[in-house]
Amino acid sequence: MSVISLSSPIFSSLSPVIHSHSPHYFHLSLPVLFILTCALVYVTLLEETPQDTAYNTKRGIVASILVFLCFGVTQAKDGPFTRPHPAYWRFWLCVTVVYELFLIFILFQTVHDGRQFMKYIDPKLGVPLPERDYGGNCLIYDPGNTSDPFHNIWDKMDGFVPAHFLGWYIKTLMIRDWWMCMIISVMFEFLEYSLEHQLPNFSECWWDHWIMDVLVCNGLGIYCGMKTLGWLSMKPYQWQGLWNIPTYKGKIKRIAFQFTPYSWVKFEWKPASNLRRWLAVLGIIFMFLLAELNTFYLKFVLWMPPEHYLVLLRLVFFVNVGGVAMREIYDFMDDPKFHKKLGQQAWLVAAITVTEFLIVVKYDPNTIMLPIPFFIMQCWILGILLILTWTLWRFFIREQRKHCPPPDAEMALVSKTL
Repeated sequence: MSVISLSSPIFSSLSPVIHSHSPHYFHLSLPVLFILTCALVYVTLLEETPQDTAYNTKRGIVASILVFLCFGVTQAKDGPFTRPHPAYWRFWLCVTVVYELFLIFILFQTVHDGRQFMKYIDPKLGVPLPERDYGGNCLIYDPGNTSDPFHNIWDKMDGFVPAHFLGWYIKTLMIRDWWMCMIISVMFEFLEYSLEHQLPNFSECWWDHWIMDVLVCNGLGIYCGMKTLGWLSMKPYQWQGLWNIPTYKGKIKRIAFQFTPYSWVKFEWKPASNLRRWLAVLGIIFMFLLAELNTFYLKFVLWMPPEHYLVLLRLVFFVNVGGVAMREIYDFMDDPKFHKKLGQQAWLVAAITVTEFLIVVKYDPNTIMLPIPFFIMQCWILGILLILTWTLWRFFIREQRKHCPPPDAEMALVSKTL
């Protein structure tokens, strides 16, 4: 029997938790099974099956997904999060499986069939849509427009501004590191510069890139996220049973805190501490950027307008599964002796990110293969060479020098021996 030491890294950054009762949740397996059985009995015995093949196919697929979700919510393995209820996170784990299976199905279709299949979800889809160009007139103050010289700024104030802020606020809560968030934020703007010849959507004004995105929306979201992380790390995690609280105000407060973490783990990525952590952090940044790019390329190749509800649902999906995946990645990286394999949610999120990219490559290879301008390619090659050079120096050359004694000490040791 293995014993876990309290000095293990898994406990080093864990906030103390005090509770006056054992955490207990009502098990839903039998009630869910009973309700599911009643629903199937009703459909079989009391409902007349419509003579519409397309409708029956849709309803059969939806029913199959719902049965799988019911099974997963009651029987799947719990992840690292337990609040507000373990069943909530089991539900999103099963949604992750369903979404990956949907992507695999789309990947195996022809380009035409895959795009037309989207009409089964929404009849308005399956039609090519022009991408909006965010470039054009980049004057902050336009003297030619006497009625509203700042119209270029107001034109950019759409629903994506609060979405940028909220998105980076949530990403900060997932990553829990200011430097990593800022690197990903800045790197994505460089990617937009590099790929605007492929997607017109990436063509933005310089102040839209660096002022509105990086400084205002992303920067403010990261700042508020770090403030929230500070509060969560300092918050006392002392739990008391709802029925043990005497006042109604205390009960309401306890219900509200049910939607906060049960305990808190501070992420200490330490990328320069060893090669394994350095490569893990580089991999996390790469996958984050790839998932961000997939958002734009998927709607481009599947002909979905930016404001379509499927685009929003994908973002909501990643909000709910991203935090669990990041926690599982951190645990696997920080204490591989205890966490011997990558967590289930992290595995699925990585598979989804890769599958989305493969769909983009298959459905529109001409756009992906458009040559990057030479000067941009030079910048990326230079950046990659700098990273490789620093990696070799930090983890190989410098480490080798540390283990080699200086020449003077070596001569002194020889003379002492003689």
